[in-house]
Amino acid sequence: MITAERKPFDEILALVGDKKKILVAGCDTCVAICLTGGEKEAEVLASELRIKAEQDGTGAEVEHTAAIRQCEWEYLDMIADKVEAADIVVSMACGIGIQSMAEKFEPKLVVPAVDTNMLGMPQEHALWLERCGACGDCVIGETAGICPVVRCSKSLMNGPCGGSHDGKCEVTTPEKEDIECAWHLIWERLKAQGREELMIKNRPPKKWNLSSSGGPRKMVREEAKLV
Repeated sequence: MITAERKPFDEILALVGDKKKILVAGCDTCVAICLTGGEKEAEVLASELRIKAEQDGTGAEVEHTAAIRQCEWEYLDMIADKVEAADIVVSMACGIGIQSMAEKFEPKLVVPAVDTNMLGMPQEHALWLERCGACGDCVIGETAGICPVVRCSKSLMNGPCGGSHDGKCEVTTPEKEDIECAWHLIWERLKAQGREELMIKNRPPKKWNLSSSGGPRKMVREEAKLV
């Protein structure tokens, strides 16, 4: 799933500026699950903006709403009236949803209230861990279901570096406690699967042109197109 974190309130205020009719728009899918940008979080941010407007005497009016998914225009149609009535939309969706909103309602001013940070999985309640880099060239069939692109701090494709120790990555810091060496995990799982020979397989350089490094990507399903 896509995860995000809310921007600092002062940064959001700077983006809003002197606009008088403000709509805070949440998204009830990914960012709602990670407790960042769903309808509840949109209501909280709208309340904060409303209180700030009252304190400063700006006269700004703040409303909130939420779309089922901001990344699909059919769901944006359901909140179109509220968007059109606003001077500015403060979107709490991921970067995809924010751009979809801006494109759908161009030239309406749409600004982000969150920073999209990763494709992650919920490890436990209120904890998400990055698991995929969307590189476009997946190799986890040979690495025991563990992604070396994001789980190895150096994105190494042919085994660990010389800095790992006792199964831990050398970049472990107080802020990033106990980062596990991805290649140690890969080795342990390959052994359990009886596929140790894959550890010494030489993998060619990564095809980074298939990732975002090759420019904006698109995916087309010709068989699913509506003629």
